[in-house]
Amino acid sequence: MPIVDFHTLPDDARVWVFGIDRVLDSSAAGRLLVATDIFLEGWAAHGVPLHAARAWRDDRFLVIAVDQSGEGASGCSIDGLFRALGSLERELGISLRGGGRVFYRTPKGDIACVSRDEFAERASAGEITADTPVFDTSITSLGDFRRDFERPASRSWHAQLADSLPG
Repeated sequence: MPIVDFHTLPDDARVWVFGIDRVLDSSAAGRLLVATDIFLEGWAAHGVPLHAARAWRDDRFLVIAVDQSGEGASGCSIDGLFRALGSLERELGISLRGGGRVFYRTPKGDIACVSRDEFAERASAGEITADTPVFDTSITSLGDFRRDFERPASRSWHAQLADSLPG
């Protein structure tokens, strides 16, 4: 099945957001996206092709979406996606499936990737405030991704990582 246009998928499409631990150069990003496209073109659940798409955001986030109004992604097909991404991690020397990481935008506009503990420490030190933009990689619907992927820390689950976020 050909990959569909990401922007044409409905808000209730299932989404997986994979944050990469470092910025990729254009060559590595190109390899990641080509390999992802090849996987998505053949992605199926119970033998039925999935209507899937991907987006590349801020040179750090690979977003994969599936329109579940027809055939939805099954456990086995999702396992296949994660296996394919694991192969790409090894090939490119990156981490994109790891949990426990927090992504936020620095005052210079760069995207930082830190552990939850480090995020809390930086908030306590005043480096991260209530207004610091954070990225919610736990989002599971395309509508939520479109509306709330990047938002101020005070309006995200990230706020619970710090005792208080300086305003």
